[in-house]
Amino acid sequence: MSGHSGTTGPMRASPRCGAKTRSGGSCRAPAVHGKTRCRMHGGAKGSGAPRANRNARKHGLFTRDAIAERRWIREVLGDVRRLLEGMK
Repeated sequence: MSGHSGTTGPMRASPRCGAKTRSGGSCRAPAVHGKTRCRMHGGAKGSGAPRANRNARKHGLFTRDAIAERRWIREVLGDVRRLLEGMK
């Protein structure tokens, strides 16, 4: 028996991370106190993606105006296609 076997009890009894690994099993690391994930799977402070998708705002592709413009273009193209089909 090793000299530190009395100190590993709380560590072994702590709840485990609920994340699924790439091999299909569950992560065996202990969960961060008060969380359901370990420090590597999102339990640590500051881990995870930022709140808003800042990359989408960089080029303006997903602004309300850009989406409305694409919707209008699709409507016009649909009208033109129907018009051309009617001319056949």
